[in-house]
Amino acid sequence: MTDVDLEFARVRAVLDRPTLRLVSRPTSAAVLAVFRTVFDRDVQYVPADRMHLQVEEHVARLRATGARVPAGDQGEGDQADARPNGRALCRDWVAAQWLVRSNSPDGDEQYSLTSHALEALSLVDALSADRALISESRLAMIVDAVHRWAARAEPDPEEQVRRLDAQIAELQAQRERLLSGEEATTVDDDRMRDGYTNISDLIRQLPSDFKRVEEAVAAMHREIVEDFRQEVRPIGEILDDYLARTDNLMQATPEGRAFEGAFELLRDDGLLLRLRDDIGTILAHPFAESLGAGERRAFRNTVAILRQGIEDVLAQRRQLTATLRDQIVAHDVVRDRELDAVLRSVNRGLAAWIERGTARDRVPLRLLPATAEVGTLRERFHDPDDDAVPPPIEEPDDDVFEELDVESLRRHGGPLLTELRAVLRSAAPDSADAFHALPPEQRRPVELFGLAHLLTGREDFESAAHVVAHHTVRPDGETVTFHMPTAALPGTSAHDPHDDNGQEAR
Repeated sequence: MTDVDLEFARVRAVLDRPTLRLVSRPTSAAVLAVFRTVFDRDVQYVPADRMHLQVEEHVARLRATGARVPAGDQGEGDQADARPNGRALCRDWVAAQWLVRSNSPDGDEQYSLTSHALEALSLVDALSADRALISESRLAMIVDAVHRWAARAEPDPEEQVRRLDAQIAELQAQRERLLSGEEATTVDDDRMRDGYTNISDLIRQLPSDFKRVEEAVAAMHREIVEDFRQEVRPIGEILDDYLARTDNLMQATPEGRAFEGAFELLRDDGLLLRLRDDIGTILAHPFAESLGAGERRAFRNTVAILRQGIEDVLAQRRQLTATLRDQIVAHDVVRDRELDAVLRSVNRGLAAWIERGTARDRVPLRLLPATAEVGTLRERFHDPDDDAVPPPIEEPDDDVFEELDVESLRRHGGPLLTELRAVLRSAAPDSADAFHALPPEQRRPVELFGLAHLLTGREDFESAAHVVAHHTVRPDGETVTFHMPTAALPGTSAHDPHDDNGQEAR
């Protein structure tokens, strides 16, 4: 093959990748717009029902504006007036390797973008950014990275010491200038925005990088599960292959090697804390006021993106391990051998029938077996406890309750107004003395309510400036003292504002 043939094959293989197929279709603008709207920078998984509904709404809106949109079951580019089928569109996008349909931890179905779709969105974001491709921050980033890795690649210890001494001298000089009172120099808004744009470009590539590692683990998962189902190899050989591929997965692919390096860095909590602080410092610069709320939120969530990407890869690995464990535990060799024997006998019978049969012979074959005619089965069986005699009802004990009479009820009842009116008409100087003249069984605490009722309306009682102790006796003989106002009693001609019937005296 000539050089041009080799180059043509390489280019054709690249153009056949799902990423470029997504950006080269006539409906690519609509599909990418739907993906960017549904899967925001903070949203990685969308429930299946919500995804179908949102896709239908967004595609219908784009179609109403005249945009060329996919039509699902109706064919590519069909602009029919019927409402688009969100489920059919999502099914097509899963087949095109732009979406992944999986189960959430709760068991519900959900969608997520593949690495190809994330790459396409990152490419659109990079091309839509209004910035220069060659800038000071990008060149400085390249120079710093080259210098740092050259220092790590230097085999000569003396050369490494020389590099460290130069770096220490530079930092020491900068420290001394700041301590001497020299004003700290900061970059202007344009240079800060340029540096922020370059960092954002790198951050946008992180989700697709993590997703590629996750898809590599998922592909290995599918292959091993398929080997289990087909039983083309012994279980021990499948397990050995799994262990070997797991050990080599992170070293056999560029994505795996990058993930291992990132995982080593992200296990350093101090590094993540410094990264979070540095992001806060950048957003505190005056240039950040021109950023939108979405840009600030996406930049601030860099650490969360890193953590989520690693957690997704580890979750995929845990799922693969759990599948292997379940297959080993649930694998029944005896049952599989019995099933294999039955299938082999069916094949032998079919082969014998083909030898003696003709092309026009027909064999009545029902798809479902005949219904078994079984009489009514008992659903409940006799329980001896159902025929047991209930225990007899116990007769109440009449001695539990004490015998009550009218006097005991009166002792626990309300105030005795008749007795109180009689004592208030006595020759006592005030109501307190009259109350204390009552016998103990009539000086209950409740009698104070009746006394207050009879004295209501007297000026000296209602406007009394001090209170007097009233000693009461409870029905059980306990003495309790209460304080309340008193009223003067002018002998037997005392004015009683209430008659015996509770009416005002005239």
